[in-house]
Amino acid sequence: MRPPQMSRSRFPRAGFGAYSGAVIRATCLLAIVLLLAACGGGPAPSPNDQISASFPPGGITGQIEIAATDRLPLREAELVAPDGQATPALSITANPAPTDTFSQGFPAGPSSGPSFGVANIGSNALSPGVVGAAPTTQTKLLAIQSSASIQLPDPVAYRRDWQKYRIRLRLGDPPQAETREIAAPEPPPLQP
Repeated sequence: MRPPQMSRSRFPRAGFGAYSGAVIRATCLLAIVLLLAACGGGPAPSPNDQISASFPPGGITGQIEIAATDRLPLREAELVAPDGQATPALSITANPAPTDTFSQGFPAGPSSGPSFGVANIGSNALSPGVVGAAPTTQTKLLAIQSSASIQLPDPVAYRRDWQKYRIRLRLGDPPQAETREIAAPEPPPLQP
């Protein structure tokens, strides 16, 4: 009986041996990790100066609530009457936008493990801190969420001429301070 013959590959390894196999597997692992990290959706879209004023249902009667999402924090808010008299806000808060973190864990199952389906990676193929690492993404809205409350000084006068009232806002701190004006909200219907 004749011993089986070793087939020769058309592309010899040219002396790289097991090292080239480990490099190929490590490259595949890196590509998979980068692909999974890219699935996080990218950075959160930045808001486009979202500022609103309203009388919230069930809120305090005669109180305007202002909500702002902007790159600058709200520092001042005032209701400006048709005669120019300004009523400042009772309270103003400004909080950094929320951050959302997502970590991809390893699935539980017979083929699970830190190799993502790429078996027998050499121990020195990647640094020990990278082998088996799960992708983590963090999304942060690059804006400030602010709110303010303004009590109406004269609810009857406001109801009569609300279209002529304005809300003046100061956002940010010098040298990046901005002043903006928005329309005053329509008062809620009178309750019988």
